[in-house]
Amino acid sequence: MPTNSPSAAPQKPHDTTPDSNSNLKRSLKRFDITAMAVAAVISFDTIGQIATGGGEAATWTAAIALFFLLPYALLFAETGAAFPQEGGPYVWVKLALGRPAAALTTLFYWVTNPIWLGGSLVFLAAETWDGFVFHLGSGTFADYTFKLLFVWIAILTAIVSLSRGKWITTAGAAVKVLSLALFTITAILYGAEHGFQGLSQAHFAPTTAGFLALVPILLFAYVGFEAPNAAGEEMHDPQRDVPAALGRSATIAAACYLLPVLALLAVVPANKVTGIGGFMEGVRLVFGVYGPAAGPLLTTTAVMFVFALLTQGSAWMIVSDRMQAMAAADGGFFSRALGAFHPKLGTPVRTNLLSGAVATVFMLAAMQLVKGDTGAIFSVVLTVAVTTLLLSYLLVVPALVVLRVRRPEVPRPYRVPFGNRGFMACAVLVYAWILVGSWSALFPGVLESVFGIDYDFMAVWGVSRTTFETFTLGTIVVLLLVGTAGLATARRSTGRGAGADASVRGPWEVPGRGRPRRPR
Repeated sequence: MPTNSPSAAPQKPHDTTPDSNSNLKRSLKRFDITAMAVAAVISFDTIGQIATGGGEAATWTAAIALFFLLPYALLFAETGAAFPQEGGPYVWVKLALGRPAAALTTLFYWVTNPIWLGGSLVFLAAETWDGFVFHLGSGTFADYTFKLLFVWIAILTAIVSLSRGKWITTAGAAVKVLSLALFTITAILYGAEHGFQGLSQAHFAPTTAGFLALVPILLFAYVGFEAPNAAGEEMHDPQRDVPAALGRSATIAAACYLLPVLALLAVVPANKVTGIGGFMEGVRLVFGVYGPAAGPLLTTTAVMFVFALLTQGSAWMIVSDRMQAMAAADGGFFSRALGAFHPKLGTPVRTNLLSGAVATVFMLAAMQLVKGDTGAIFSVVLTVAVTTLLLSYLLVVPALVVLRVRRPEVPRPYRVPFGNRGFMACAVLVYAWILVGSWSALFPGVLESVFGIDYDFMAVWGVSRTTFETFTLGTIVVLLLVGTAGLATARRSTGRGAGADASVRGPWEVPGRGRPRRPR
């Protein structure tokens, strides 16, 4: 996504938060930003889940890439280049809507990731390791040990300095793309030899039922390209690099979802695709073309798969922990101490450790909630992560619009085509998708009933609606209570409301006043 106007000079680190960013070092170049976005956005745990939708899953994957991913990438490319402060979306929402809205939005955005790490990612990794590498069992000492190690290795890779940690996520991005490419090519070879049997059962015509079932997971799969902006002041030249990196990573992500889903559906009958094991089961099937080498290749691919999942969690911990740390340092979440960046590592170690604790607690709770039913745990936990992340965009997207309207003087090295009309059209389209996805994730089956579509809740989720809603809505209520308590505690500790507005400001604002001024 090339820029279409001259870039402003790179902005130097500035006092966006008290004592939080004095230890930041510029270590992210365009390639690093692209790799981090690829590592974070391409979700191995969603490919099998998407493919369960059958042939129309490929249709909706392509449609949502065109009508959601493209306008979404345009919006965040412009905003990320114009407002490259550390903390990314936290700063954008605060400048547009105020600190309370920013703090609650950031909490929802951040908590998605330890929930996801301690939920679907770790369960999928354990299931893969158990089935293809080394037997772990369910609820055994080995099972618990593997899951705890997975969570805390991901956290430790987020704790190390970004100049080193970026290579871990880059390796994960490379392994992820390589694995998906290898599977797609092998599936073509398998189909050429044995026939594309899955295609005979696939129905590519889009349906309302298929749309409502797939839209939350597809939106969850495609969002996150703004994530590298959480480390905005650790980029060498965000004004130039963010738009270009987003364009590249969005293209790679769209291909890495659509092609493997098509390949999976081509060789595996739709009624045999499962959310938790669909991708690796497809790998097991197609690798038969390699004869005696199939076993070692399958094991190697499984290890690569688990490594990619690990670095996927790491990438999200790196960016979301920085957002939450900036919120804390700005007086928006309990104690400013949570926002401290380590003087040598340049990472928010305390927030990283908090994420590890939340992921661990959630993992242990999930293992007990649905006894022995790994598939049900996977679906429900993933839905919780989908819900909290999508809900955060209900304020992030309006904040982008407010910044576009109220701060026209801020240099925008990249602009959405067709000016304000183009920007507003993209924002309305993206927001409509987010609204539908959020409702469908929170209340599955409701829109189906409106359209007269049969929906067997127990058959779909493996738990009753009461259990499901208790898990999802209960999580939302707890987060709102925690966020409110965090704001109230921070207000008492600062002794000056929610903190001075100047504590997060851009170079275009007058220190201490928070008013925009024209750049020279």
